[in-house]
Amino acid sequence: MAISSDSRVYSCNSCWNPVASKEDLISKAYVALSGQAFMFSNAMNMKVGNKIEKQLMTGKFTVADIYCIKCGQLLGWKYFRAHDPRQSYKEGNYVLERAKLLKGN
Repeated sequence: MAISSDSRVYSCNSCWNPVASKEDLISKAYVALSGQAFMFSNAMNMKVGNKIEKQLMTGKFTVADIYCIKCGQLLGWKYFRAHDPRQSYKEGNYVLERAKLLKGN
């Protein structure tokens, strides 16, 4: 995915590797262990871990941890399957912890 120079990019706070674009931001209303988290429709430069079943605040999901491909920092998770059909809009999306991101142009 190419990002134009005028796009706002979110980067890994450990190594500055770009991991998401503002254009792909869906919501800032998520919560992770470190606090606020953002949901994106797309993420880049990520390594996706193994899928697991996990009970989250809004129900049971099949998710996988996502890591910065450059430095290996855990950044959040990817939703693969929602067990509750009302939560299916999350499937395929990425949640990145705000505390692990840098915002820049």
